[in-house]
Amino acid sequence: MTKAELTAHITAGFTGRVQVLENNQPEPYFIVNPDDLVAFARYLHDDPALQMTFLMNLAGVDTGERFEVVYSVCSYQLKHRLLFKIQMPRDNAEFDTVMQVWPAANWYEREVWELFGMTVRNHPNLTRFLLADDWNEGFPMRKGWTGTDFIPLPDRG
Repeated sequence: MTKAELTAHITAGFTGRVQVLENNQPEPYFIVNPDDLVAFARYLHDDPALQMTFLMNLAGVDTGERFEVVYSVCSYQLKHRLLFKIQMPRDNAEFDTVMQVWPAANWYEREVWELFGMTVRNHPNLTRFLLADDWNEGFPMRKGWTGTDFIPLPDRG
């Protein structure tokens, strides 16, 4: 499936609930409402024309104005991939786990919770694995975070 065909198939199958982000990359990129996250993941995974059975990556982003979680998924069987993201306000950042669709989300979601402080609803094991168990210095991947012994790099922008 070409990028245009993949985009058309997804927008038709998830009508009105997905926004296409234009990009110059070889794969399509979408914005999905956090409330539709699990349904969208299940659609990508289960649709015979998509078969997005592999979660390649999931990463948190702090834009300064909001939080985002970006997902990269692919179909080994059909040789295509795509990106999608959800966006949340900084003051109430929470989203549902997609572990029931892609079990590999476990560690990625724990990392987003631990380093950004976003709540992952229905996750079976939100426990630390990167920071000390008694960590109480906030969320180190948030913009503006300062902690003990933290030396910020100069702003190059």
